[in-house]
Amino acid sequence: MTQLEVSECELIASEFQWLSREGDVLIRAHSPKYGRFLIASEIQLRYSNLMPRRVHAYTALAEEKYQCPVYAVLIVILPPQPPMAIPACYEREFLGQRAYLDYRVICLAEIDANIALEQPLLPLLPFVPIMKGGSSEANIKRALQLLRADEDLAELENLLGFFASFVMETELISEIMRWDMAVLRESPWYQEILQEGLQKGRQEEKQAVALNFLRLGVTAETIAEATGLTIEQVQQLQSQNLTQPG
Repeated sequence: MTQLEVSECELIASEFQWLSREGDVLIRAHSPKYGRFLIASEIQLRYSNLMPRRVHAYTALAEEKYQCPVYAVLIVILPPQPPMAIPACYEREFLGQRAYLDYRVICLAEIDANIALEQPLLPLLPFVPIMKGGSSEANIKRALQLLRADEDLAELENLLGFFASFVMETELISEIMRWDMAVLRESPWYQEILQEGLQKGRQEEKQAVALNFLRLGVTAETIAEATGLTIEQVQQLQSQNLTQPG
């Protein structure tokens, strides 16, 4: 994979106005080798098969608007359900015409949390709880300490709390962060998870969603909130999953 040496970075826009949707970040960068270019990032909670086309469209619009080469990045926060693999390109052929775009795929759950904590990479700090090796209380406290050291990053504390709720009980999060469960419920990503659970009305579908969350290390309390199952039902699924042969 190509490694870029970037000497300058400047945030141009988030929620790119030509495409009215959340999760877009556009950064102007400079490399001694490649000169000035744009980094167009699509950030989503989980992968869907609509994303390659959106990345392709977003990249083309950014290149046209700013008249500058674009390096496309798809950032997925939660890992896909096996055996799904996230494609690293978009391709479409219609009436003999072919469109194709490679892009960089970054799955935050597969990145070592120490990378974010030791450098530190401030934009990644809220995601530490779901990054590889980042779910410990000590790592979450460290991420919180780094965020609170910069007044401009105060709003990211709520996002850190949201992802911490995937791996620990909300009572402990409140103790660490002086943080209220109401903050979590206001998060659009929390609402996305909640609605995903509520829309799956049949019991077996709720259980399938719960099992996927359990594999991600999400707490029983959060899973119960998202699926409508009781905590006892989630714990029973967890016990059954542990006793199944690997």
